[in-house]
Amino acid sequence: MASCVRAEIAPVESAMDGRLALSGNLSLARDEVHVSFVCLQAMSRHVDSLLEILVPDEVARAARFRFETDRNEYIVARGLLRRILGCYTGFAPHLLQFRYSSYGKPALAAEWGGDRIAFNLSHSCGVAVYAVTRNRNVGVDLEYTNQYIEFDQMAKRFFSPREASLFLQLPAQEKRGAFFSCWTRKEAYVKARGGGLSLDLRCFDVTLAPGQPASLLRVAGDASEVQRWSLSDLPAPAGYAAALAAEGTVSRILQLLLPTSFEGNHPEKQIGE
Repeated sequence: MASCVRAEIAPVESAMDGRLALSGNLSLARDEVHVSFVCLQAMSRHVDSLLEILVPDEVARAARFRFETDRNEYIVARGLLRRILGCYTGFAPHLLQFRYSSYGKPALAAEWGGDRIAFNLSHSCGVAVYAVTRNRNVGVDLEYTNQYIEFDQMAKRFFSPREASLFLQLPAQEKRGAFFSCWTRKEAYVKARGGGLSLDLRCFDVTLAPGQPASLLRVAGDASEVQRWSLSDLPAPAGYAAALAAEGTVSRILQLLLPTSFEGNHPEKQIGE
């Protein structure tokens, strides 16, 4: 949304439904989602090694960033994505190939594990979140919350009529939390659907009241959508809000812990093996 001031990121205290370490041979149960939050600045010490596993078009894109901080964050975010997906697919990270929908949503090419592994990522103000699951659409959104926003005006413009009406009735002290809960839930659902800006944020309802669990309540023109999707809030670092949308049932969300070093921590499987 808006610009932010990068600061030290407090660690995620919640363990979600459990934890697992990034390793060279990760597997997913059908109803699981694995999630990892990363402070990109803290991982900048790995920028050189992560740059080595990017493909030429990614390297070229990194070079176009004007500021070193932005360039390094792109390299780290993209390199970590390759490292993470390599541990699920069994392929060396630098070999992975991506395809993109007509709306720009990335996915693994089928021959590189895209027929069984799905992922999504989001980043905001120096932090990234990755979500990985099996054989279904998934979306994740992360927002920096310590920013000045005209909450009432934004709600009137982007929330559904029902959501906006409920939001405007909230006490002022509850509006920041409610706004970002609603926003991240809606964005996660839009990203999971993969329709980009073609899906109007005002045409569907999610929960937003403080303490109310994340849920999709209504989608205009398609009542079956409510049963098709699972929405979950994620325990983001302090100063951030995050939400996940996944097709079908989600029984467990596990926190994926990244190693302090990536030396030797990647598979070397080649295509066709």
